[in-house]
Amino acid sequence: MSKQVCGSILVTLSLLALGSSATAQPAPAGNKPDVTLGSTPDTVVWGYISARVPPVLRIKSGTTVRIDTMSHQGLVTRDDPVTFFGRAGIKPEEVLQDAKDIYAKVPRGKGLGVHVLTGPIYVEGTVPGDALEVRVLDLEFRVPYGVNNTGPGSGVLPDLVATPTPRIIKSDLQRKIAFLPGGIELPLSPFLGIMAVAPPPDLIIVSSGPPGKWAGNLDLKTLTVGSTLYIPVFNDGALFYTGDPHGVQGDGEVDGGALEQSLTATLQFILHKGAGKSMRGPRAEDASNYYALGLDVDLNMAMKIAVRETVELLQEKAGLTAAEAYSVASLGVDFRVAEAVDSVQIIYGTIPKKFFKQNPTYWSNR
Repeated sequence: MSKQVCGSILVTLSLLALGSSATAQPAPAGNKPDVTLGSTPDTVVWGYISARVPPVLRIKSGTTVRIDTMSHQGLVTRDDPVTFFGRAGIKPEEVLQDAKDIYAKVPRGKGLGVHVLTGPIYVEGTVPGDALEVRVLDLEFRVPYGVNNTGPGSGVLPDLVATPTPRIIKSDLQRKIAFLPGGIELPLSPFLGIMAVAPPPDLIIVSSGPPGKWAGNLDLKTLTVGSTLYIPVFNDGALFYTGDPHGVQGDGEVDGGALEQSLTATLQFILHKGAGKSMRGPRAEDASNYYALGLDVDLNMAMKIAVRETVELLQEKAGLTAAEAYSVASLGVDFRVAEAVDSVQIIYGTIPKKFFKQNPTYWSNR
């Protein structure tokens, strides 16, 4: 992946147009899905994203889909998932059948990523140059446990841990907490590490590891319930994939992983005709903030991109000069490291919507 591709990310001057058209499509009452998609050997791929995989589901714009996602942890070790999780006292019947079936039947892309992805989903009427809006309506835990895995070569301190250390972490889904080492109780905050469309067709297959202008492995913890991700489209049907479910993660994801924990997501898909032509990559928002993303193999360059995109957004929405927007970004916008552990790393700026006198009504506030 070239540095030019990695660096050409994010918030675009089509923000107002996308925001305005989003208000025309309400979220379904009670987040009721129109269709359900499981994570089975017939509906997942392992380790890659490609435009050449046949769709497992076809939908129309506005459709709400309840999608099972499967964590790769417990599937990428020498042992089968029943044996792996059994060491932590998890009974065979408490291991998802999907995990057993995927481990036994789905080939993993050699030399590619580790993630199990559900999809692709074909959105009818979508063509290159459009944009796909993905609303996160709900996230449900499938199991009361997850894994944080680190070891040699992992994370921002690759020499810190001398041996592979997969740690099975249990959670209380009623209290919505995870039980960490040292008696620490951490509130759960689930999100999907990967939401993506298929990459441009000249990229026949890409690893699920590094993100790109097609989104992918953003590991952006703000993409929880009530958030929206916008992705430019490069192929007919968009061909949407999702996976890498997380129970909780800190900004930075510094040891190389989150609490990798299988989720069921309820997502709504909305097509925006022609809106992807001016987009340089994915962008995000929720009821309170816009998020300006900078992606690059160099974290310093990712910071520069995120700041530049923030300045452009402030100029567009508040009518500021470049100097004024730069000042506002310095005084009122927080820039954080979403993740610093993949070959493409991410900085995001949090731009409060309260800065602007007028904002389109956001779907989660209806």
